[in-house]
Amino acid sequence: MAKKYERFIKTYSSEKILQTSEIWVDKETGVNYLFHSNSVGAGLTVLVDREGRPIITTVFPDEE
Repeated sequence: MAKKYERFIKTYSSEKILQTSEIWVDKETGVNYLFHSNSVGAGLTVLVDREGRPIITTVFPDEE
């Protein structure tokens, strides 16, 4: 059976009453994203450093 490819990995999660915050990393680019949801709506944005550049995490390919 072929292994299912997951492009994004969750590296952080915080859950409180009616709200969730998560950080997701794109395994192909290393770019970090913040996802936040609450009882009113949800949003996704790129995490940036002080200079406005995307935060990049070094990602190593999965070992097979």
